[in-house]
Amino acid sequence: MKSNPQYLLAIDQGTTSTRAMIFDDQGQVCAKAQAEFTQYFPHDGWVEHEGMEIIKTVIDTVRGALSQLPDGVFPEAIGITNQRETTLIWDRKTGVPIYPAIVWQDRRTADLCRDMTQNGHEPAIVEKTGLLLDPYFSATKITWILDNILGARTRAEKGELAFGTVDSFILWHLTRGKTHATDVTNASRTMLYNIHDMAWDMDLLRLFNVPEAILPTVYACDHHFGDTAADLFGKALPIMAMAGDQQAALIGQHCLQAGQVKCTYGTGGFVMMNTGDKIIRSQNRLLTTVAYQIGGKVAYALEGSFFCAGSAVQWLRDGLKIISDAAETDALARSIESSGGVYMVPAFTGLGAPHWNPDARGALFGLTRSTGVAEIARAALESVGFQTADLLTAMQQDAALSYDSLKVDGGMTQNEWLMQFLADITQMDVIRPKILETTAYGAALLAGIGAGLFEKSNDLSTFCDYYSINKPILFQEEVSKQNIQWKKALESTGYYAEK
Repeated sequence: MKSNPQYLLAIDQGTTSTRAMIFDDQGQVCAKAQAEFTQYFPHDGWVEHEGMEIIKTVIDTVRGALSQLPDGVFPEAIGITNQRETTLIWDRKTGVPIYPAIVWQDRRTADLCRDMTQNGHEPAIVEKTGLLLDPYFSATKITWILDNILGARTRAEKGELAFGTVDSFILWHLTRGKTHATDVTNASRTMLYNIHDMAWDMDLLRLFNVPEAILPTVYACDHHFGDTAADLFGKALPIMAMAGDQQAALIGQHCLQAGQVKCTYGTGGFVMMNTGDKIIRSQNRLLTTVAYQIGGKVAYALEGSFFCAGSAVQWLRDGLKIISDAAETDALARSIESSGGVYMVPAFTGLGAPHWNPDARGALFGLTRSTGVAEIARAALESVGFQTADLLTAMQQDAALSYDSLKVDGGMTQNEWLMQFLADITQMDVIRPKILETTAYGAALLAGIGAGLFEKSNDLSTFCDYYSINKPILFQEEVSKQNIQWKKALESTGYYAEK
């Protein structure tokens, strides 16, 4: 290590917590702080956060991480990464949201999306944005706020309000309202951004009745987005990078070549394949999205997301209260030879890709009198593997790109039993990095590029180190049997969801 290392700060604002992590210029973690915040579920399928509570966790965690550096030492740059699609609209004078943040998981606009699909709007949306017409994305969330908060639409049209995903909201507050901006990755998740033209699409703004005046300016991921207010952290710090969490993880995993694929396991599961400079249109209802824009060059990706990964285990802990800690599921899964025919479909807020059924709800199948805590816990873990395998199969069908390994990251990858099941059910090598917080890591690396610490993105390969590879040991015949039963559970869940 150098005698005078340079530091990079990553703000990783996630769905259930905010983290600030400081890395040195050799990629080592030097400091970190984390804070959880409240989840609100006011109605079935609704999920909200308090915007100002998010800002408090950002400031508190950054200060906590900075306090671990030597006195007078500050990072060279900040990179911001965030939960995507989550939508806020705030007052431009006060910075206070006019309504709680509507979280990406929220399904309140399912009926609006269904009506728009029936009216034939989805093909044009898919063509322009690469996204499906679904409540997951920001556009219908914006529409809902403007239509349901008294006076909001009038104020928006007058330019009194600002819209942003969480990155924009954080940037606004760190710069004290001087910068209202986002990056291409977050913009590409709003369902308002044309990924061919790399610009806000006027036709889509009219379709969703979103005033152009509320939109942030869009920049590349390695742009200088502004500086933090000097009194926040003791010095004005340059914000040199922004990217949505899954794209940041793609960079953190060094998936910078076409055909490389990663999956991040957090609240949900997110599989993303770099497709280079090609926009690949999915035939399996996967998403086409912007992977990143670095050094003026744009890369695209295929992405599939399922909404419940870590949240399925959280439900075991907080909902059923059959475990006290997520780590217990590893031992429980190992304590039995199989799940005993029990399958969990964790569609607590609908089914994501490739099924896209917002009306589906969670279900357990195959219960008997002998079913116990171990079987249910194992079924919850297995559901994560099955959902991942479904996405990888769809991705392989869409892209003329082959791969035999999957890079994984996120908190659930610490579960050794799950990682082996994942290798077995996908029949692929599952590779884990030494730094599991690859979302924050990717944001820090992007900030390093923006700050000129790294000359080009290829330099990042020296910082990507792996410590674990799980290889498949289960025979294909057994994998096929389990997949057949999983498909039956999915079909039954879909049938139950029909209105």
